[in-house]
Amino acid sequence: MTTIKDIALNANVSASTVSRVLNNDQTLSVATATRERILKIAEELQYKAVKKRKSGHKAVTGFAPNIGIIMQQSLEEELSDPYFLSIRQGIESECNARGIISTELFRINNQNGDQISEKDGLIIIGKLNEEIIKKYSSNIKNIVYIDDSPDEDLYDSVVIDFEKATNKVLDHLLGIGYQRIGYIGGRQREYREQHDSREIAFRKRMKKEGTFREEDIYIGEYTMTQGYDLMKEAIKNASLPDAFFIASDPMAIGAEQALREANINVPNEVAIVGFDDIEMAKFAITPLTTVKVHTWEMGRVGVNLLLDRMKGRKMPVKVTFPTEITIRESCGSKSSIQKPLK
Repeated sequence: MTTIKDIALNANVSASTVSRVLNNDQTLSVATATRERILKIAEELQYKAVKKRKSGHKAVTGFAPNIGIIMQQSLEEELSDPYFLSIRQGIESECNARGIISTELFRINNQNGDQISEKDGLIIIGKLNEEIIKKYSSNIKNIVYIDDSPDEDLYDSVVIDFEKATNKVLDHLLGIGYQRIGYIGGRQREYREQHDSREIAFRKRMKKEGTFREEDIYIGEYTMTQGYDLMKEAIKNASLPDAFFIASDPMAIGAEQALREANINVPNEVAIVGFDDIEMAKFAITPLTTVKVHTWEMGRVGVNLLLDRMKGRKMPVKVTFPTEITIRESCGSKSSIQKPLK
């Protein structure tokens, strides 16, 4: 039987691209000629998608649920901050590996989500308004949250411990002598009044240390531009902190550029630690010390939890992923050893 991998090999594209073309994913940016080539090869190889019987039972060829992936971020926002993009790619990779092609991506900000209710299960990426979820998924029993856990007694979830990660960063910075530490971060669009978990942990720890300064906290959007602008704002003040913990790598890279333009050396004058360990972090002007999050694996585990729940598991499961601090030059330490956040 022809598989997605067979089509990908013949079309000289990735299996993920084939899957998204066959599912008519309109968010996929691919040349018309490539799309037509994939569809033609699929037809020539007599590819047949696994579909449900009218009775509602799965086809005899295997367990093939119809999965919805829900996220708030637009495509542009995904590309500007790869954190959520990597989670989604992990989900799609695991679905492809399991031969599941009946997946559909819903971006809440771009559509009303009426078709969500038709899905067998949902994977929700990030923090979304619970009323929106209830509106479109009231009849769906199988739901997994990734990067949020709104009700661990009801839903499966895959998360990281932001407080533990933040404290490990502060342990490192305080341990190498930094006393005045600032924070640059953001808040999700629909939750402006709610502090991010990293910000909460930062405030708590610095107050405990007796060195908390409200004026050293800068909040905006999770973008490179906002990181740049917020650091520009910090530079205008009378004095800068000795170091900054910045809640995303794109923000940290933007902040580093602002410091460079002001002729402020990183890390000799101001140290920086980011969050995510995206690929560009190691290629920053001063390679970025950052918290590594296993976003791809979080996506894969989310799929496995959903399938397991569909097969009859009743008890909800919450999986907390470990994180690591990747130490590079931006924090004043040249060790490149990854230290598990224990």
